[in-house]
Amino acid sequence: MALWSVRDGFRARARRTWASESSGTGVLPSPNIWHWPEVYELENRAQDQDRALFAALAQEADWTDADVVDVGCGDGFHLPLFAQRARSVLGVEPHPPLVRRARQRMSGFESVRIAAAGAQRLPIPDSSVDLVHARTAYFFGPGCEPGLREADRVLRPGGMLAIIDLDASRHAYGTWMRADLPRYSPGAVEEFFAAEGFECRRIDTRWRFEDRQSLGEVLRIEFSRRVAARAIAQTPGVEITVAYRLHTRRKPRTPLLP
Repeated sequence: MALWSVRDGFRARARRTWASESSGTGVLPSPNIWHWPEVYELENRAQDQDRALFAALAQEADWTDADVVDVGCGDGFHLPLFAQRARSVLGVEPHPPLVRRARQRMSGFESVRIAAAGAQRLPIPDSSVDLVHARTAYFFGPGCEPGLREADRVLRPGGMLAIIDLDASRHAYGTWMRADLPRYSPGAVEEFFAAEGFECRRIDTRWRFEDRQSLGEVLRIEFSRRVAARAIAQTPGVEITVAYRLHTRRKPRTPLLP
């Protein structure tokens, strides 16, 4: 089978199963890193060249000497940035091959451990961490309520849940994303998180690839054949401006009255 048809097949299944699996009863497979981790490594290296996302996150929830959980950590690419300042870091990932890759990546970090688990059942006690971080893991809003409740369970009073997702309402990347996911409504997702008590901060980032080949490979695992070809044609050079949203919600320090 041609590589293109394999890629499009995975994406089509992800779109079809979104409605049923986003209910919180299962794990929605990632159509990119689960199947092409080496290409996704190129994407991680290209993303956010100016560290704008981590700068914004640090302003909202400084994790110095804190206990951090990274939900959907993949193969652990971002865990070292948390480990540089945190007291402890737990990476949580449901896909066994990525768990193995994350453990290999973080083998020299004594303060970091990796758990094979999903967002709905974090393997830690109540009120035991200061920051729960999820990056590009809660795209669809409605359906992630079990994960939000579980984050509240493990957060200490005053702790923060921080969700970073792509802002599909802006820039060319958002246009390409909407073309591939016609059912996806950025406005509806923002309304969902606002109703759940989250603040929203918009962040522009710069992706820079080493060469056009790497850029093309990444866009081909992110989009269908038609949209990827369009994205490649509309991207001169090796840089893309990509917009994100940072949704943050702090757990009350005192219990809310009924």
